[in-house]
Amino acid sequence: MAKVVFKPYLKDQMTFLPIDLSTLIPENHMVRVIDKAIDSMNTKPLVETYKGGGTSAYHPVMMLKVLVYAYADKIFSSRNIAKATRENVNFLWLTGNVQLDFMTINRFRSQRLNGIIEKIFEEVIMLLHREKYVTLEKYFLDGTKVESAANKYSWVWGKNTKRYKAGLQEKVAKLFKEIDTLNDQEDVEFGKADLPEVGSKPIDSQAIADTVVKINERLTKKPKDKKLIKAQKLMKEYLPKMQKYEKQEEVLEKRKSYSKTDIDATFMRMKDDHMKNGQLKPAYNVQMGTENQFITGFSIHSDRCDSVTVKDHIESLSFKPKDIITDAGYGSEENYQYFESKEITAYVKYGTFHKEKTEKWKNDISKVQNFKYDTTTDTYYCPGMNRPLTFKNESIVRSDNGYASTVRRYECEKCSDCPHRSKCMKSENPATNRQIQINKKLVEYKENVNALLTSEKGRELRKLRSVEVESVFGNVKWNLGLRRFTLRGKQKVKIEYGLWAIAHNMRKKARGIIPKAA
Repeated sequence: MAKVVFKPYLKDQMTFLPIDLSTLIPENHMVRVIDKAIDSMNTKPLVETYKGGGTSAYHPVMMLKVLVYAYADKIFSSRNIAKATRENVNFLWLTGNVQLDFMTINRFRSQRLNGIIEKIFEEVIMLLHREKYVTLEKYFLDGTKVESAANKYSWVWGKNTKRYKAGLQEKVAKLFKEIDTLNDQEDVEFGKADLPEVGSKPIDSQAIADTVVKINERLTKKPKDKKLIKAQKLMKEYLPKMQKYEKQEEVLEKRKSYSKTDIDATFMRMKDDHMKNGQLKPAYNVQMGTENQFITGFSIHSDRCDSVTVKDHIESLSFKPKDIITDAGYGSEENYQYFESKEITAYVKYGTFHKEKTEKWKNDISKVQNFKYDTTTDTYYCPGMNRPLTFKNESIVRSDNGYASTVRRYECEKCSDCPHRSKCMKSENPATNRQIQINKKLVEYKENVNALLTSEKGRELRKLRSVEVESVFGNVKWNLGLRRFTLRGKQKVKIEYGLWAIAHNMRKKARGIIPKAA
């Protein structure tokens, strides 16, 4: 039997020369790509956040490299990042053999990158553009919901706030009237006048606070008046409740809910939970644009609806794309008008785009799109009996953003004897005639968009959209691990997602096989 020979194992063997960590890292390693990329960027805005004085600080460029590489390497906790700077060769090389503590990392991420992450991300996009990975002409836009770090049972519902406040206002109004009946017993100082809070003025916390002052003044003259003492006690109970409801309404603004532990987060229905129990969770609406599967823009929103976020999202970009491609969730008159004003070609589907192409839709006599229109007489004709629908009136409809749309109403003169009545309208009342509402501006936009989407370029862009932004969301959520934010508040969430976006771009760049943009 041959003798077993082992290689020498001398873990305590001393070396006379220090180890060069760079020799342990391959030339094409992701950490080198990130190091080189950040060195080529303008990091002056980040450096300028330091005012000077006091103890020396770790260099912000080094700190930025550490955070970006950590996110690219799927390490997100400040404690785990700090641990990596003590144990991981790549991190040790990146820091210059400096070992960081988690508080330093956390402060840099939440404070130093606040308001700067957008500029850093812009620098990354410009780098990709210079190296011809992206042209910044095509912009594939979509949104996704990402759960907040907030407690999922910490909800405040807008409907409840409104109902509780209304109930409290009724109680206060009743108490005001009871106090007012004491006027006959008042001193000359009060006369017969009502309390200034009673009447046309709103019943709010200020009205209650003013009334408490008035009651206190009266009690100085009649300290044993039981009715005044009771009113004083009730008012002091009502005041903090009213202040709470007013604060909730201030936080809610136009939203229907928010989380007590992260007031910027709104309760949204998450796709992964919808198939299980449909549970609502505090979350943010992340809007993201891509090109060549690189993230070229992102924004964080508290609103659940994708459509109302478009303007703010596009305004946050550092460039203006030529073409924007989205799904049907963004198709509205408001958005089409905005894209037109910005001279952006909108390949933006509307809700019924695909349905209108089916035979079932084309043969459905109840669909407004199948009604013929005579421009000379401003009259629509039903597809069933070709009966005219004449103009009756028009009204203004406002979106959640306050955008005003003009809607015109047309009505048929007689539908009682129509053989297609049951197919054309739901009402069973024979006196009711078919009415349709037409937004002419939106109809015009849809015709233009339909022509774009069905063109050769439009069909190609529609195919690309599903493999563009959707695959990037999949990579960030499932491969990088963004299932739930770890920081709270919209500003900190923006920092966190910015790091994820930069990490995604760096990972793709590091692969070295991404086709160059044309």
